Amino acid sequence: MEHYRRSSHTVYDLKYHLVWITKYRKPVLGGAIATRLRELVREICKSKDVEILKGHISRDHVHIFVSVPPHLSVSDLLKSIKGKTSRKMLMEFKVLGRQFWGRHLWARGYFAASSGNVTDEVIMQYIEQQGKEPIDGDFKIDGEDL
Repeated sequence: MEHYRRSSHTVYDLKYHLVWITKYRKPVLGGAIATRLRELVREICKSKDVEILKGHISRDHVHIFVSVPPHLSVSDLLKSIKGKTSRKMLMEFKVLGRQFWGRHLWARGYFAASSGNVTDEVIMQYIEQQGKEPIDGDFKIDGEDL
């Protein structure tokens, strides 16, 4: 249990691999721009109690592997990261403003995958072993007899 994170009433281990790309996949994330982006992502994550386990900034996309508190959704986290970094980067680096019109540095979507200590098969096997016979397909209620 040493790798679990704790808050006042919660013990958790929620990790996500998140990836987002620049609009039009333009390869602009390098040098001072990449360094500033890393600083901004670190600041935003720290303010939301998100722990960055690993990160990588490529020329046209960003990968981060993060541990997120349970009260924060992935979509809210990425909305905050993408929105704040886009606004600040476009203000600070005028060269970006000429390449990305419409005040959008990032493409609309993102990739998110959860990570954990057990596989899907282990979880399904655990749930299957909770009762003796399936009552309603793959979704059992303990103690319910029909």
